[in-house]
Amino acid sequence: MIFQAGPMGLVGSLGAVSKIILLVLFLFSVISWAIILYKWRAFRSSDREDRRFLAAYARTQDKEELHRPARRMAASPSAAVFVGVMDRITPEKDGPARGQSANSPSLGPSEEPPGLDHHYIDRTVAYIVQDRISRLETYLPFLATTGNITPFVGLLGTVLGIIDAFREIGQQGTASIAAVAPGVAEALIATAAGLFTAIPAVIAYNYYLTRIRRTAFRVEAFSVEFLNALKTRPRHVGVRG
Repeated sequence: MIFQAGPMGLVGSLGAVSKIILLVLFLFSVISWAIILYKWRAFRSSDREDRRFLAAYARTQDKEELHRPARRMAASPSAAVFVGVMDRITPEKDGPARGQSANSPSLGPSEEPPGLDHHYIDRTVAYIVQDRISRLETYLPFLATTGNITPFVGLLGTVLGIIDAFREIGQQGTASIAAVAPGVAEALIATAAGLFTAIPAVIAYNYYLTRIRRTAFRVEAFSVEFLNALKTRPRHVGVRG
């Protein structure tokens, strides 16, 4: 086994099994980096719009005025909670009140809509928060899988390279460096490729988990404040079914 100079020559000198393993690792690496860049943009957009929404929420006295602008902040988890709740408690400006469910009779002009169902609103907020966290976790399992299995794929290439090195020694009938080195080098290339693929995926996975925890804490803190403000509202509003 003769190794050529340069990266392409080195890859060309590898055996067929080692090339297949390197191809698998290369595909994992490309997909992982695509996910890393995509999630970085998604988290940056989410944090930016969340800050915009929370700033608007803090300076707006009449929260119903924030309903329409919040709809345009689709990447903000806090805005999603706000819109989801307001959709269920704010009366329609044209047509029947949102507090009426699909199966409930119409309210007369002098009747007052039923009081706010806090248990229903609490469950609605919990569902929206969980849905937003699930969206932020999209594709992260692939990063975890890449970080877990690619070192073992590289190790497989190492074992196969060592087996091939010993076969070469048996065929040549000598244990000289010239006979052993090519197989060992092939094994080390597979190991290095496995680590090169796994390390960025593990770092990105842990980093994004930390970002998700921070986002979840921020959204839950906003939800507590928003629900408390709803419970202390002086007027009654309907609940949309």
